[in-house]
Amino acid sequence: MTSGGSAKRGGPIGRRASRKRAVEILYEAAQRSADAVTLLAERVGAVEVDPIADHTIALVEGVTAQRERIDELLAEHSQGWTLDRMPPVDLAVLRVGVYELLWAADVPDPVAIDEAVGLAKELSTDDSPRFVNGVLGRIGNIADRLRAVL
Repeated sequence: MTSGGSAKRGGPIGRRASRKRAVEILYEAAQRSADAVTLLAERVGAVEVDPIADHTIALVEGVTAQRERIDELLAEHSQGWTLDRMPPVDLAVLRVGVYELLWAADVPDPVAIDEAVGLAKELSTDDSPRFVNGVLGRIGNIADRLRAVL
């Protein structure tokens, strides 16, 4: 478990909640055509905002740093879907999922996929979990080869 501070209700902020928060920040940044890291920086330490876990910060910064490559992979493996056609929440979930698959060495591939599917179930449409699972599954099948050239 990563603790990046304590939530107002007490206790450390878990990874699942950290991922959800990262998706929300990435989604909001996309909707506002803003830079996600800048948006995050405005929130960190703000009194009116719940504490932001270190894991959330790492995910938002990592996705932002690798976004061009992540988006290339998503476009290549989303079979008939352009990034512009994807629901924005699904795109944010997929970006976090791909980042964790390829750049988060401490997250096993099945966990990265399962967590992304869980977020899609919680945050998006009924069709989204299957879509997210399919795209991340295709990328997961070649993850070792991709990591070797990143």
